[in-house]
Order: sequence, then structure tokens, then C-alpha cells
Amino acid sequence: MNNSPIKVLLVDDDEDDYILTRDWFDEFQVTGSELEWVSSYAKAREAIAQNRHDIYLVDYRLGEGDGLELLSEAIANGSTAPIILLTGKGDREIDIEAMKAGAADYLEKSQLSSPLLERSIRYAIERKQTEQKIREQAALLDVATDAIYVRDLDNKILFWNKAAERLYGCRKEEAIGKRIQDIWQTKHALQLQEALNILMKNGSWEGELHQTTKYDKEIIVESRWTLVPFDKKSQSILVVNTDITQKKQLEAQFLRAQRLESIGTLASGIAHDLNNVLAPILMTAQLLETQLHDARSKRLLPILVTNAKRGANLVKQVLSFTRGVEGDRTILQLKHLILEIRQVIKETFPKSIEVDCETSRNLWTVSGDATQLHQVLMNLCVNARDAMPNGGILTISAENFIVDEHYAKMHLDAKIGSYIVVIVADTGIGITHEVLDRIFEPFFTTKELGKGTGLGLSTVLGIVKSHGGFINVYSEVGKGSKFQVYLPAQETTESPEEKELELPHGSGELVLIIDDEPSIREITKTSLEAYNYKAITASDGIEAIALYAEYRDKISIVLTDMLMPSMDGITTIRTLHKINPNVKIIAISGLATSDKMNAAYDLGIKAFLSKPYTAKQLLETINTVKNS
Repeated sequence: MNNSPIKVLLVDDDEDDYILTRDWFDEFQVTGSELEWVSSYAKAREAIAQNRHDIYLVDYRLGEGDGLELLSEAIANGSTAPIILLTGKGDREIDIEAMKAGAADYLEKSQLSSPLLERSIRYAIERKQTEQKIREQAALLDVATDAIYVRDLDNKILFWNKAAERLYGCRKEEAIGKRIQDIWQTKHALQLQEALNILMKNGSWEGELHQTTKYDKEIIVESRWTLVPFDKKSQSILVVNTDITQKKQLEAQFLRAQRLESIGTLASGIAHDLNNVLAPILMTAQLLETQLHDARSKRLLPILVTNAKRGANLVKQVLSFTRGVEGDRTILQLKHLILEIRQVIKETFPKSIEVDCETSRNLWTVSGDATQLHQVLMNLCVNARDAMPNGGILTISAENFIVDEHYAKMHLDAKIGSYIVVIVADTGIGITHEVLDRIFEPFFTTKELGKGTGLGLSTVLGIVKSHGGFINVYSEVGKGSKFQVYLPAQETTESPEEKELELPHGSGELVLIIDDEPSIREITKTSLEAYNYKAITASDGIEAIALYAEYRDKISIVLTDMLMPSMDGITTIRTLHKINPNVKIIAISGLATSDKMNAAYDLGIKAFLSKPYTAKQLLETINTVKNS
């Protein structure tokens, strides 16, 4: 607008009112306005669509329609020029509705005068210029990695940067004008009210917020609020949100590990004292068994001996958890151990449970205690059996696995090296998120009283850690659980597998990586670029479609996550195939259920990768797909 005349459009079906308004405009000394007039709803709609005016004066009563409808329609169609509604005397409800709909101001015709009209126009123009200034300043922040937005005190969003689009999965065009509760929910409403009170008092607030987007994605943000003037009559809130979800998850893992360590230290001390108590009881009872032969003693002493032994076994399990009891370590071939377990299961488990065992050829060996590793597998299999009271499929498998730098960065407990991963999976009831967080704690159990001590999985963890390994668990309620036990493999230079050092390189092909996790996108891109590929990334399906449309002739392969906000993997795959039926797609998922895999293959994907994947798995899969 600057020094150019302010172009005003009057929408009024009364010519006398136009003449009066025109005369008032002639009296303006400073504003330098140009007034145009249309007399019908249809002509007004057409004029507004041309976006030639700086401000609109709209009469409420327009014959075939009303000004409020025209106001709402103009804003919905993207008009940003201020709109002032002209109403009759006493139309207070209409005035309120107009302001809610986005009117810059409202004026009663009965009180209208040249000075009042000039003040209203000045105010509307000033407000628009202030809003534009905020937008221009905030637009500079589009390059920021933090989500930045501006909202008014009624929670309506006025500005939305690129990082906010990525964090909340909501594009700028969708967010502007909406209330924040339409885009996400914050768990603790009382905290929000307290934050607002502090903001209004001090002008700023900062804290940690737990939010759930409308796509059910749970995030944690470090939020900073600043109260800023919007115009002479109102204020707005500048919000900067930093996504700390991954950071908090890592902290939770560390805290969980510390909690287990603390529990272990406590349990170890208790176990030591219990051993000192139980040992003399057991020895005395066994001695009395040889000396007392009366009927009563013969009846009572075995009960004492049995329960003392039971207590001793519990102590042994606690010690296994706390320091991973050392046993005789020998070089073991796990496929033989799995065959033994399979035989025990077939003889003792219900016939309604189907057992499937798979081991890779040329399986590496491990250095371990056969009895302890047998206990690990039996504990996991018994838990799987209990999770399938009505029957199901129990799968035990083992394969060689290389943990590279890529995988280690994606997994807290993993260290670079050779492993054997033993997988025990079931199709049972699954584990809830709350329970999953505590399953390795000693004495924690979800089983009925008397049916479980809560030491099974804690013992498993202790034994695996004492062997230098780690455990991953994946579970979905109603769809079963999968326990992955990683045990360090023995390095053997003569093994042919160890000579497979050369990974397949690319030839400069461009790969599109789609994943809503920034760390996954970055490490995958880095790994591909290290092996002579080029890569571009997208944080969701919508961004990916736009990129694919732009670089269609250059993109060789698409990697897409299956679970993303805004547009999930299935919809993304379907849309990409509509653009190019011959597109080569590799689907990726952290929970590769058979239903999800089948749905993806039905849409024409070329391969499926399970998270977390190694650089070797990634490169070999891409190499296979690009040559198919």
C-alpha cells in the first residue's frame, strides 16, 4: 500500500448510501482514498475475486444475499484485504458474528460520519499492515528447524512456518485461521492455563508440553511463548516449539537402565542376605530328614525342604538378573540349542500352538553358557505360550547379523560388531505400551497371583547382558509380540561370511527417502551418499508427492515409511503409482506385520525393510530392486 492511494470498494444496494459515502470520502484530508461501488452480491463476489482493492465496506443487507455470507465466502477463498461490515442500528448479534467470521471492524449506519469512517479505515489498514509485517518477519524464520507460529489470544493461528508443517503434519494453508486444538491436543489442560496466566503477567513463558497431533502422533516439545503487540487493540503470542521427543525417549531409556541398575543393586543385597538365611534352614532341614523318622517329621520336613529350595531358586534368579551369573563358557552353535527347545515344546506345550523353527545356513557361533542360554529361550517360549491361551503360532529363528554404525546410531544398546539374533515371536494377545516399559523389572508380573514370580524376563535380561548382548522387543496389542535377542558372534577369519566386505555401490542414482523421523532420514541419506547414491528426503507423503512430481525423471527408487502423519505409507504408495505405474518402491516399517506387508505388496512395492536396518541390508535391498 505505501504511498499509493487506498482503493476502497463499497458493496451496497442503495445508491443514496453510496452518494453519502462518496461525499464523506471527499472530506478526507490525509487518507488519499479511491472509492468504487458495486450494488449487488454477484458483482461484489466478482470484484473481490479480482483482488484489486485494499479494503471493503460491505452492507449487511444486499437483497439476494447478506454481507455476512459475502464476508465468510471472501475469507474462505483467500481474500486478505480488511472487510468492514455496515449494519443497521441494534444489530449487535450480527456485529459479533462478523468479528468472529474475520471482519476487521463493524459500523452502524445510523451513527456513520466522515471522521468515524476515516478512523475505521485507518484502523483496518494499520491492522493489516501490522499483520503483514509480522508475516514478513516471521517468514524469515521458515529456514529454522524449530516449529514457529503466531496465534491470537483466542488460539487462532495467524502464522505457521515450514518446521511447524513438518512437526504437526499440517500444511500452512490448512493451519492459518484454525484454532490450535483443531491441530493437536495438549495432555495437561491445567498446565496450559497456568502458562497463559504467567505469559499475561510476565510477557513470556517456557516449559515442556506433551502433545498429540490429530494424526495420533505423540510428541514432546520444549515451548517458548512471547507476548507481542498485534495492533493498537490486540495482542498475539509468538510460539517457538522444539521437538525433543527423541531426546526424551533416549532419556527414558537411560532412566530405565538406571532404575534397573538401582533395583539390581538393591535386589543383589537382599539376595545375599536371603542366601545367608536360607542356607542354614535348608541344610538343617536336610540333616533332620536323616535323623527324624516319626510320621509327623516325615510329613513336615519335605515341605520345609521344598520351600527352602524354592526360595533358593528365586535368589538364584535374582542374582542372574543383577550380575548375570557366570557359568562355563564354551563355543556354541545355537541351532542345536533351538532344536532341543523345539523338542521340549512339542512334548509339553498344548497342541493348539504351532511351532515353526528357522535357522540360517552357515550360522555363526557364540561364546556362552549352554544352560543359561537354554533358560533364556525357554523363558521366552513359556511367555509366548501364556500369551496364546487359545492357540497360535510360535516362531523361533536365528540368523547372522552385522550391527554397523548406521544401526548403532538408531539403537541405544547396540554396539558395532557381529551378532547372532535369535527371534522368539508369537501371535498372542500382545503387550500394552505401559506394561512394555516395565517387563524387565524383577518381580513385575501381569500374571495372576501364584502363576508368576516376575523374575523370568529380568533373568533373561541379566543373562543376555552378561553375554555382552542386548534385547529388542516389538509388540502390538492383539497382534502378538516379538523378542529379538542379540548375542555377540565369534569372529572367525576363515569364515566365508567374514570375507563379504564389499557392499554394492550406486552409480549416482537418486533415491527419495520418506520418513517422519528426522534422524532416520538423515542417517539413511548419509549412508546412501557414502556409497555413491544421491538422496533427497521428505518428512511425509504430501511433501514426497510434490518432490516426486518435480524430480520424477531423475528418481530411481523410493524408500517410504508405512506409518506417517498427513499421508500414510499405503496412500503414498498408491498415489506414486498413479503418477508413475513403473515406480520402484521399497516399503519400511518398525512393525512389519504380515497384514501391513501384504497390503504393501498388493500395491506393487518391490521389497520390504524392517526397522532398524543396517547399511548392508539397505544397500543390498536397493541393489536388488534397481536391477529387477
